[in-house]
Amino acid sequence: MDPAVKLLLEHGDEVTDITPEEFERVRKKIDWHLLPLLFLLYMIQFADKVSLGSSAVLGLRTDTHLNATQYNMLGTVFYIGYLAFVWPQNILLQRFPVARVLTTNIFIWALSLTLHSACKNFGGLLVLRLMLGACEGCVTAGFLITTSQFYLKSEQAQRVGWWFLFNGTAQCFIGLMAYGVLHIHAGGWMPWRWFCIILGLLTFITATLFLFFFPSNPATARFLTTREKVVAIKRIAENQTGTENKQWKMYQFVEALKEPVIWIFFLFSFLDNIPNSLTNQSSIIINSMGFTVLQTTLLGIPSGVIEILTILSGVTIIRYFKNGRAFVSVVYFIPNIVGCCLLLALPESNQTGRLISLYVTGVGTTGFVIALGWCSTAVAGHTKKTTFNAINLIGYCLGNIVGPLMWLEKYKPMNKVPWSVITACYTICPMLLLCIRFILQRENARRDALQSSQPSTATTAEEVVLKLDGGRADSEKGQITAKIDTAFLDLTDRENINFRYPL
Repeated sequence: MDPAVKLLLEHGDEVTDITPEEFERVRKKIDWHLLPLLFLLYMIQFADKVSLGSSAVLGLRTDTHLNATQYNMLGTVFYIGYLAFVWPQNILLQRFPVARVLTTNIFIWALSLTLHSACKNFGGLLVLRLMLGACEGCVTAGFLITTSQFYLKSEQAQRVGWWFLFNGTAQCFIGLMAYGVLHIHAGGWMPWRWFCIILGLLTFITATLFLFFFPSNPATARFLTTREKVVAIKRIAENQTGTENKQWKMYQFVEALKEPVIWIFFLFSFLDNIPNSLTNQSSIIINSMGFTVLQTTLLGIPSGVIEILTILSGVTIIRYFKNGRAFVSVVYFIPNIVGCCLLLALPESNQTGRLISLYVTGVGTTGFVIALGWCSTAVAGHTKKTTFNAINLIGYCLGNIVGPLMWLEKYKPMNKVPWSVITACYTICPMLLLCIRFILQRENARRDALQSSQPSTATTAEEVVLKLDGGRADSEKGQITAKIDTAFLDLTDRENINFRYPL
């Protein structure tokens, strides 16, 4: 049984006098205990992911005798590991507590990253990058599940943006760390080896913090009292999505595969992440513009600052611009298109102009962040939600696998072909988001019209129990219908007519 449902059955009747002020107080308590852990892990996982780019300018390519093709393959194989395990990871996230799955994977990838420092050739790095990708496949999916369990739909976009902007924080952190590591001369090791050891140690510390402090859901959050747990669960009832359900439901999986919206999200994630190959290429591109290694390590910091500021502004605007997810995203894609066009047009000699244009292409990350949270909130039913997240992340993986294949030696130094592909991707992506909005808005209007003309069509708990039970309501489900509304019965958005799609 869903832990939230069990808690409500046991203590729901005891907590009835809840005020708006108490809802707000519990929400703030959740923020203070949950968000710092989400921020820390997202920063560490992105730092680990992009460590390859920083290691490249710290001597990795020369020390391990990598050619350009092998280096690009290391960027690709990370996402091959991610892709291969993203579905199994999502199944684990449904069958087992989120905290346990995340913690186990963090410990494994901490070991994997630390072992990078011992590699002497392409083969060793290939295996470890594959392991790193496989382990990190649970992070974003786990965070989306956790965010949906603790926050209202209206709050989720902002929280997703907050933890995602720590990618930008990681870029700043990595730049400063790389600059500092360049000054380590102990042990006769190349700087990139110290870089991997330090990152591995920080990842291990993060895993330890998750082991002791990260909650899997509101009903098991140790930082909340019993009353606060009930309040937290009742607070998210308006989402009409429940909290979690450990039973895999085939009909929800099939229903998810039939949804046209998820395949548009999939295509969006695929196209939007082809340009994400810049993550591991930006340091090399900046270095090729004529900057020294020391300058390159520091010139990566502005990209992180831009990502932080743009994501923060984007999710803040959404908070006040109701139903504006698609429109806000489209606006943030415009600078990306302009930056790409400038990189195609400016001559190689215009070093400053090309560097600024490269920075500008980072503004559109906000569009992906908004879409990531949107996809997770535009679905109900725990199996269906995890399936949605998995399909979306598969698109993310495929885009990241394809992206590095563009950066061939024959296209350097201007990289006209890669920048042309990236420009096309950034042009199509906002169109896809507008298409999603049109489909969901039309469905919301249909539901509004249906309920206004036939009020009795609203889903009742009794009807749901009969449907879920094949026409036979057992005693446990009968008890649930007496105390729990449809918000906690693990209905899909198609089953629950009360559900409204966020726009």
